Amino acid sequence: MKRKLLILSVLAICLATLAAGTIAYFNSEGKAHNVITTGGVEIAVQEWADEAKTTPFEDLTGVMPNTTVTKIAEIKNTGASDAWVRVKVEKNIKLQGEGTPDTSLVELTRSASHWTEKDGYYYYTKPLKPGEVTAPIFTAVTFNANMGNEYQNATATVDVFAQAVQTANNGATVMDAQGWPRA
Repeated sequence: MKRKLLILSVLAICLATLAAGTIAYFNSEGKAHNVITTGGVEIAVQEWADEAKTTPFEDLTGVMPNTTVTKIAEIKNTGASDAWVRVKVEKNIKLQGEGTPDTSLVELTRSASHWTEKDGYYYYTKPLKPGEVTAPIFTAVTFNANMGNEYQNATATVDVFAQAVQTANNGATVMDAQGWPRA
């Protein structure tokens, strides 16, 4: 009986080894290396101090009321993919003394070309291709003649905040686009 059990055990081990060897012949292994590269959406705000766009805008001092300063603000697509662009422009005035400044006294000469306003943003209505630059969002800043003595030594700032999202599979127009960063 022990001998039969031993023979059956050896036979079972042989069959298992044979089956494992047979399975090894029917299996194969392979590896595929696929690279998928996504595009990049990147933009840069450009500000110019002259119509020829050769001199970058720098901070100014000593500006008087009833003065217009050339400040051309535009957005450049520095990424690898087409982009929808929107811009928020914020004007601020910091007075030396007390009082509440009137930011409407700092007026922007806006460009109507390809820009539309909605919900506090200016949307560029054309897709911006890599390397392209938008039409200017504005071209000049005017300090109103009604600025009184309380604006002496005040600091006025005009900040341009731009955002971009991809155009691919993201709406037929800039107003249909999704995925805008939160402000």
